[in-house]
Amino acid sequence: MPVSIQNPVTLTLLGAVVFLLLQASVVRCGFPATLKLERAFPVNHRIELSHLKDRDNLRHRRILQQQSPSGGVIDFPVKGTYDPYRVGLYYTQVTLGSPPKDYYVQIDTGSDVLWVGCSPCNGCPKSSGLQIPVSFYDPSSSSTSSPISCSDQRCSQAGQSSDSSCSNDQCSYTFQYGDGSGTSGYYVSDLMHLETVVADSRSSNTSASVVFGCSTTETGDLVKSDRAVDGIFGFGQQGLSIISQLSSQGIAPDSFSHCLVGSDNGGGILVIGQIIEPNMVFTPLVKSQPHYNVNLQSISVNGQTLSIDPSVFAIDDNQGGTIIDSGTTLGYLAEGAYTPFVDAITQSVSQSVQPLISKGNRCYLITSSVSDIFPIVSLNFAGGASMNLRPQDYLLQQNSVNGAEVWCIGFQTIPNQGITILGDLVLKDKIIVYDLGGQRIGWADYDCETNVNVSSTSSGGRSEVVNAGQIGGVGSSLQITRYQLIPVLLLVSIVHLVVMFFGFS
Repeated sequence: MPVSIQNPVTLTLLGAVVFLLLQASVVRCGFPATLKLERAFPVNHRIELSHLKDRDNLRHRRILQQQSPSGGVIDFPVKGTYDPYRVGLYYTQVTLGSPPKDYYVQIDTGSDVLWVGCSPCNGCPKSSGLQIPVSFYDPSSSSTSSPISCSDQRCSQAGQSSDSSCSNDQCSYTFQYGDGSGTSGYYVSDLMHLETVVADSRSSNTSASVVFGCSTTETGDLVKSDRAVDGIFGFGQQGLSIISQLSSQGIAPDSFSHCLVGSDNGGGILVIGQIIEPNMVFTPLVKSQPHYNVNLQSISVNGQTLSIDPSVFAIDDNQGGTIIDSGTTLGYLAEGAYTPFVDAITQSVSQSVQPLISKGNRCYLITSSVSDIFPIVSLNFAGGASMNLRPQDYLLQQNSVNGAEVWCIGFQTIPNQGITILGDLVLKDKIIVYDLGGQRIGWADYDCETNVNVSSTSSGGRSEVVNAGQIGGVGSSLQITRYQLIPVLLLVSIVHLVVMFFGFS
């Protein structure tokens, strides 16, 4: 999926930079940038709730069981969209090799490794329904590429994130996913090209030698062309994640943040660095877990704590617990919490709506605004941090019947797993900060179509940077500005998103 210097995307970027120059006294390369995300799928692409749940189930089986001062903030502009009535994803470009070449990759917070399809590649898609070119990385065409040998200590690190092996002194890997798809190949080291903004608002191009996967085989859903991208960008915590590699080299902070727009128009921001917001609350990450696990302690509906045994949310023998995962579409509650939650919602609206069951899902027939009828739900975490959910954060509109709207509980349950997963249904319209250095996750309700401030240090440091738009604030503070007139400012990035559309038969 390379983007040549002469293509329309580059022209769009140049035009965007010119626009920014006219809008601000100081504009540096459109970075960190924000953007108006584009829809990846047509409006009439409707699928059943059960199909969405099935796909999330596959993703959950796909989650693989496996972190210095920074040089600045790295911005990852995104294409794709979140929309509860469409099927889509977030993807972006990474720039690798010498000469630099662009690849479209999908974000995955449930795995650690960046991998791209390589030439030759067995079973890999040659085209994409996302209307993006499919491109293959060729190590022999990059003057800075080198394979990772079995004696390299980074090959040992690879064992944390994949099934690794050795073949002809080449460090190899296999990712096998629960849905039957998989990929295998070997690790290489090459340059990743980045653009950073530091505290005094200077923007600069830089590159870093990073290890990533060169996949020579893909199977299962990965070979399907309707949603094909060049690879997957793992945003996990292990040593071979790009976050960890860039942080250890002092190039980027050991944290990243996103803010996803929940409206039909979509949009969002993704940066390596911490978005700063006064109302941010934090909860500790659970130690020694491969994913972004947090300690959910209780759930409240209309301020009343539900009678749920806290052990329902506990991790037992590395199973269960609560995971924050931007790659999951819906929300999932542990079985012991699901029924009390649904019952409390139903009871609180029993005088105002008509409950019904649609294809096994608890739904409600309403004739007025859900915000006026349904209660606020609070997820209460360790450290006293609560995440407040509006009705739109736990309900999904499915259809209309005789002029009345049908809204259904967007949370599901995964039988016999004891796991709670907070997907994009819950995470949208919030700043979410993944502070790996401070081992915590933070959030704040936010209008993600507005500007944000970003810190280039971990754990609430004071070196703050922002976008190439207008410089604002005090001292070293900058702003990441969301420009509605800029459709895409491409750089190196990714946000993953699965979007939803429901219908009745």
